[in-house]
Amino acid sequence: MFGQKDYQQLVLVRRMVEDLCMEVEVVGAETVREPNGLALSSRNDYLSDEERMVAAVLSAALRAGATSGPQGEDAVLTAAHAVLASQFGVQLDYLALRGPDLQTAPDSGAARLLVAARVGSTRLIDNVAVTLGGER
Repeated sequence: MFGQKDYQQLVLVRRMVEDLCMEVEVVGAETVREPNGLALSSRNDYLSDEERMVAAVLSAALRAGATSGPQGEDAVLTAAHAVLASQFGVQLDYLALRGPDLQTAPDSGAARLLVAARVGSTRLIDNVAVTLGGER
């Protein structure tokens, strides 16, 4: 799993390095998480204690979506949306299932579930690997 430093930026940087034939290796890293599952980020400093508890729903939604991967794209998104809807105080910017290259999600195989949402005035992002195994 790549770091929370916005998976889209990582994909963009990798593409730029490839397109410009740069002799640089771009290495992703696992997301470091707080005990409640919230992705560790400097943005978390803007959250109150109550908002930090609310924000933990983002990682819970991603886990629920990833667990539903074998049932296909619709199941992933439905499971993640259900968890997000259970928590008052989260303003969803987007929840998207994409291929590892951020293009259309495949019918089966590797994919990424991405979320961006506001808790209070703080915009948080996170993502998780998903293995799809079903029909769309």
